[in-house]
Amino acid sequence: MAVRGATSPTVSCGVLLLGRRGDLFACHATGTPRWDLPKGVADAGEAPRDAAVREAWEESGLLLPAGLLVDLGEFAYVPAKRLHLFALRVADDAIALARCSCRSFFPHHRTGASTPETDAWAWKPRADAAAWCGKNMVRVLGSLDWAAIDALPEVAHIQVDG
Repeated sequence: MAVRGATSPTVSCGVLLLGRRGDLFACHATGTPRWDLPKGVADAGEAPRDAAVREAWEESGLLLPAGLLVDLGEFAYVPAKRLHLFALRVADDAIALARCSCRSFFPHHRTGASTPETDAWAWKPRADAAAWCGKNMVRVLGSLDWAAIDALPEVAHIQVDG
């Protein structure tokens, strides 16, 4: 029986790109001190894997090989949102960070000007996640099976549509 007024939580779909040294590919959220994994909400009818691939492209220009992404599952994230993550282990030089660019914009809260969702890209140390990303992402990252992720085959190159 459905509960009247109840809504299912929103699901954000994202990718965890792990470098050889254990660093994570992260995007800087424009106008904030935070870095984050590329992620976002699926469009109506869009499969989670497809949404994760699209979000990575929109937020960084990465053209990820969808068939190689490993489904890590869905995690509690924030009260009204769950996070569905996919993983890919890549060589340290697999991504040309200088070619990354954002294709997703929002109106700036003060000026209304079209503002890119992300404005920088970097490899961030997994061990120091609390210093660069939000507490809910730190909790999710802490719950992952890192031995299994570390054992994934490595992808040598990720094309950047920059």
